[in-house]
Amino acid sequence: MPFRKVTIAALTLVFICLVVYNFYPEGKIPDGITIDKLVVNKAKRQLTAYANSRIVATYTVALGKCPVGKKQMEGDHKTPEGTYTIYAKNPNSAYHKNMGISYPNADDIATAKQAGQPTGGDIKIHGMNNTRPFLGRLHKIVDWTNGCIALTNEEMDALYAHTPVGTPIIINP
Repeated sequence: MPFRKVTIAALTLVFICLVVYNFYPEGKIPDGITIDKLVVNKAKRQLTAYANSRIVATYTVALGKCPVGKKQMEGDHKTPEGTYTIYAKNPNSAYHKNMGISYPNADDIATAKQAGQPTGGDIKIHGMNNTRPFLGRLHKIVDWTNGCIALTNEEMDALYAHTPVGTPIIINP
């Protein structure tokens, strides 16, 4: 019987920690800041936003379902690696809001062409699927996108408000 009580207590504690983690207020980007560079470190699952060479925000992200390695073709569920720009912003996305990443670049096109495969595209930084916003930060437990970079809706709101079209984004392994 003591084992059962300890197990129940441990599971209750884990549940409480997950709830607190999911609803704990997230950092905001101060008013008047314009993001001028984004850097993604895939191995650390981090997106760092810079303004005037200073870090203004760092977010934990979810990546494509197959996160290791560079995106090589459509449907491989990998997040690209390389230097791109934010080319568009969509406030009415199926994933809360999104910012388009200018994938594929010339190197990506050459890699896919050499393999005889289409490059794919439509790679975004986005919030949660509009049908599951309640997942909050818990969505970061697993990599789940088709190659995009996913944030919570609150993080996406902050990044979206401060990142202009044309901002460079560097995605590192």
